[in-house]
Amino acid sequence: KFVDYLPRHQRENGFQEITQEEAQKAAGYAAETAWRETDKATYQAMEALVHNLNTMNSRAGAQVPFSSLNYGTDTSEQGRMVIRNLLLATEAGLGDGETPIFPVQIFKVKEGVNYNEGDPNYDLFKLAMRVSAKRLFPNFSFLDAPFNLQYYKPGDYDTEVAYMGCRTRVMGNVHDPKREVTCGRGNLSFTSINLPRIGIEAEKDIQRFYEILDERIDLCIEQLLHRFKIQCSKKAYNYPFLMGQGVWIDSEKLDRYDSVAEVLKHGTLSVGFIGLAETLVALTGKHHGESEESYKLGYEIVSHMRKRMDDKSQETGLNFTLLATPAEGLSGRFVRIDQKKYGKIPGVTDREYYTNSFHVPVYYPISAFEKIKKEAPFHALTNAGHISYVELDGDVCKNIDAFESVIRCMKEAGIGYGSVNHPVDRDPVCGYNGIIDDVCPRCGRHAGEGVPLEKLQELRKKYHDVPDYSCLIR
Repeated sequence: KFVDYLPRHQRENGFQEITQEEAQKAAGYAAETAWRETDKATYQAMEALVHNLNTMNSRAGAQVPFSSLNYGTDTSEQGRMVIRNLLLATEAGLGDGETPIFPVQIFKVKEGVNYNEGDPNYDLFKLAMRVSAKRLFPNFSFLDAPFNLQYYKPGDYDTEVAYMGCRTRVMGNVHDPKREVTCGRGNLSFTSINLPRIGIEAEKDIQRFYEILDERIDLCIEQLLHRFKIQCSKKAYNYPFLMGQGVWIDSEKLDRYDSVAEVLKHGTLSVGFIGLAETLVALTGKHHGESEESYKLGYEIVSHMRKRMDDKSQETGLNFTLLATPAEGLSGRFVRIDQKKYGKIPGVTDREYYTNSFHVPVYYPISAFEKIKKEAPFHALTNAGHISYVELDGDVCKNIDAFESVIRCMKEAGIGYGSVNHPVDRDPVCGYNGIIDDVCPRCGRHAGEGVPLEKLQELRKKYHDVPDYSCLIR
């Protein structure tokens, strides 16, 4: 239309007439320029987003928001532009090239969308792995895992499972099975069980272990229902953003003084657990990474907990779910309490932490692929959230193929959500990012040493991420 319009416009307004071919070139130039400028503006917008989420201390008045972004499956040109520029802004880092901590980024992997060569977003999947190899984010979620795929409807992003932070997942909906979606819902509360303590108390008696475990689960359910009752006693005006802005499902139907009880029923109530490995050592003498017998028992324990949650969901019509607890603080707190009561029991309470959820202990020598295969079945049981980590040594940026092999192993094994951890060293003086042993590979300094400003100025001519110290030179 523009090509037809331009010659007519020139002629009708007394300008020099142009040919159809010239109009075609002008249209192409305009489109190319507009796209380039839009792409540049999008990069700046993504850069601003990352910087703002790492600097705005609006959480509890003193912390940055714990934010998460799930992306990777939008195949529109506009969506691809946003995804690409968010990844590039993350790769560039913050001021002086520092690695951004937030938002937690999760790249959604899906066959037919981005997993295989020829998929429309395959290039973005490759870029995501490159960025993660340098910046630790994005993590990767796998929509083809059976427990995620069961909800997936092509073209409906609301049916694509999204993870929050380091594992939380909300999808199934017993309260309203027709709305098993991601958006407009959340986790209402979760309480975690100290499994190693139960293992110690059971004194290697498996039947006694299950008796105590059921008592703890009953206590957790009672506490969750009590908290839920308090939450339901609130009115819509108590939640001006979640309810007042129509964020939660059906909240737009609420008047200011309406109860939020029916709306909150779309949320989840979760029981979590920590220290499966130490529990198995207390019960059998070995954890699930080193003994097949212990592995089977561990799987039975977690399966039992999941069944209790499913049964309670059917009984109450509420979404009771099982969480593989993150336990960033709890892992240390629980073991300190148990050390005071039981002393240091080898393999159980003799470290400064309990192992995260169902993970194979980090100190146990095991290959990345074997670890993934052992942990994958537990992802299907923990419907409130889960994650598996793989620790890699060395500079992963120099071996992206190895990084990709780990991600693909996770996908094929049935992992729901996975992450690859690796060393990310940074020299604050010269801005070098990578593996640093005793000496910085870029500026040659040891820890605690300085570098002449003249040398830094020379390095700045070669590397764009060297901090600018010109203001210090007189």
